[in-house]
Amino acid sequence: MNAMKLPRRNFLHLATGAAGLAIVSRIARAQTYPTRPVRIIAGFPPSGFTDTTARLIGQWLSERFGQQFFIENRPGAGSNIAAEALVHSPPDGYTLLVVTDANAYSATLYDNLKFNFIHDITPVASIGRVAFVMVVNPSFAAKTVPEFIANGKANPGKINMATLGPGSPSQLFGVLFKMMAGVDLVTVNYRGIGPVLVDLLSSRVEVVFTSIASTIDLIRSGKLRSLAVTTAKRMDVLPDVPTVGEFIPGYEAAGWVGLGALRIRRRRSSQSSIGRLMPPLLIRRSRRGSSIWARSRLPIHPRSSVISSRNIPRRGSR
Repeated sequence: MNAMKLPRRNFLHLATGAAGLAIVSRIARAQTYPTRPVRIIAGFPPSGFTDTTARLIGQWLSERFGQQFFIENRPGAGSNIAAEALVHSPPDGYTLLVVTDANAYSATLYDNLKFNFIHDITPVASIGRVAFVMVVNPSFAAKTVPEFIANGKANPGKINMATLGPGSPSQLFGVLFKMMAGVDLVTVNYRGIGPVLVDLLSSRVEVVFTSIASTIDLIRSGKLRSLAVTTAKRMDVLPDVPTVGEFIPGYEAAGWVGLGALRIRRRRSSQSSIGRLMPPLLIRRSRRGSSIWARSRLPIHPRSSVISSRNIPRRGSR
């Protein structure tokens, strides 16, 4: 669906909770950027949280600055294809990247990247912190995390765990669960949440760790069963769902999403204008499971991403 034509009610209830965003008029008056359309690259396919975030932010920026902010999906390789597209774009501030924790993980998981994430990409704005949930098909025998672990240990190598691809938070949060729970799950990688949900609903795979925003409607309708959230504390959006850490002490994992731009090696440039696109603003936690906030020039790797790369096998490991 074209996010630019969403009915207002649907727009207000989408994953990022971006309806609370506002901009001070003095910043708008001061802006000379942008003077032409701006491309926002998303490293995951349409319909997922990253894509939805990009389209909401793109719509918000387009409405307030009178220039088109259009979305280009470049999925694959844990968002590295998208990041490389940004690095190879003209250094003029007219190409932005939806940066996620997957980009930070890739710096450790991939040995031969053609760019340096820290040095080549500069943070523009932090948009949100993303809560994940462990979900199964309701027909699956386990109704709790302890039951799932017991089932996994009784059937090693027989439970399929879907992920959104190598290096994705979905894969890494699942691998962390496998390691800490001591269960042997078969990793099945997909290119986006759409095909994952199709196979999960048809019981071709048994479990996935994914954002609450992408599954909340299916959970509430009973089409999927949530076993636990991955955050340190329970989420208001799913108050009766426990955390994984309640059963596996020390387990905690959360994603994040923001905007990045190609670092421009000049003293004065449109990059300074990009950094003012989103004023410091705290937004209430979305009903769809994300703590949404926008603050310009925040670190691109906040401490909320507690999952440690030291605990994750290198690319190519099972």
